[in-house]
Amino acid sequence: MRIPFELDPAQVEISAIRAQGAGGQNVNKVSNAVHLRFDIAASSLPDELKARLRALRDQRINDEGVVVIKAQAHRSLEKNRAEALERLQALIETAAQVPRTRRPTKPTRASQQRRLGGKTLRGGVKAGRAKVSF
Repeated sequence: MRIPFELDPAQVEISAIRAQGAGGQNVNKVSNAVHLRFDIAASSLPDELKARLRALRDQRINDEGVVVIKAQAHRSLEKNRAEALERLQALIETAAQVPRTRRPTKPTRASQQRRLGGKTLRGGVKAGRAKVSF
């Protein structure tokens, strides 16, 4: 089951920052990396989905309940912005997937007999290893 939701782009705060790492002079001049911030509490997501998002043990969600994603893999700002939004969408999708409840079942009589038969057979093998006394 999946919780339906609609991500409003107006609730996502995106800012351009300078990327880290190698890249020569271009890295020092151009702000191509993207810093995405998404406040879970202030969003228009369903309450159940907000609770599931906050319960996720994800390092991208800070103590205030704000999702922080940094994208700097690409050289263009647009590609980094698209990647950050995709990663936010994927994070919300994982929280929206509600696992099916497990219904406990009992083993069948045949499976119980197979199990006990295997145990008896194994016990016989082990008993055959014992020392022979005269």
